[in-house]
Amino acid sequence: MAVSQGAFASPDKPAPYLFQQPTLSQADIVFVFAGDLWRIPRQGGDAVRLTTGTGIESHPRFSPDGKTIAFTGQYDGNTDIFILPAEGGIPKRLTYHPGEDVVIGWTPCGKKIIFRSSRSSPNSVPRLFTVSIEGGYPTQIPLPTADEGCYSVDGSRMAYVPVFQWQPGWKRYRGGQAKPIWVVDTAASRILDRIPRDQSNDFAPMWINEKIYFLSDRSGPITLFVYNPSDGSVTRLLENSGFDFKSASAGPGAIVYEKFGSLNLYDLETGKSQPVPVRLTGDMAEIRARYIKVGRRIA
Repeated sequence: MAVSQGAFASPDKPAPYLFQQPTLSQADIVFVFAGDLWRIPRQGGDAVRLTTGTGIESHPRFSPDGKTIAFTGQYDGNTDIFILPAEGGIPKRLTYHPGEDVVIGWTPCGKKIIFRSSRSSPNSVPRLFTVSIEGGYPTQIPLPTADEGCYSVDGSRMAYVPVFQWQPGWKRYRGGQAKPIWVVDTAASRILDRIPRDQSNDFAPMWINEKIYFLSDRSGPITLFVYNPSDGSVTRLLENSGFDFKSASAGPGAIVYEKFGSLNLYDLETGKSQPVPVRLTGDMAEIRARYIKVGRRIA
């Protein structure tokens, strides 16, 4: 029996796409689609595939200078940290631990990558580490637990999520694993501040100048907020009555975020958001017409 997902599309009803985990540089956006990394111009356009590995490539993050992409790659039967030139090229592997290492971001200097791993935990509790772009043994950031984190511009502080969820798919969860965002002094490992909340799930902290931007479900569907440490105020930046924002990443002058498989750009100067058009073509082995033995799938 021949099957093709293309049969569900038509000229007046194009096939839906699921673009995920975007990251932003001065010129480009890189995102995940079909387990690979793709690049488009910042204003949108034709997507160029950057990776073609048999495993899943995910969690891309541009370096501060926009010249390098860090990402999580499943090569050689393991999940590790890799880097790739922004224009494309051969990925360079940086970690080799048998546990799962997941890219979180970069240090402000652009010489190290922040990643999450439970490699030093007796259970699955994650912690944050850094590894040099030259390779070598990773260094643990001295926090007892951490799921995400982002340094301030000068590196003296970090906004981080100290709680992880066993089942992150729960919507509007308000139990003991609801995520806060704390601010820590990186030299003394001392908590300096906590973003005000009422059992909301706050995540994806992005430190831009002296403010912390983040995603939260505190007012319903997940959307974008900003916290001003100078006066303790939290402000909602975008109304959202539809699907949750799933991820967000800051870049020069803007924040790129994912909503129901679409890419959107929030301009920090104007406070306005607009969708990013993506034209994507490629040899997708998963959707080509092919023969399968459906009898094996009948219960």
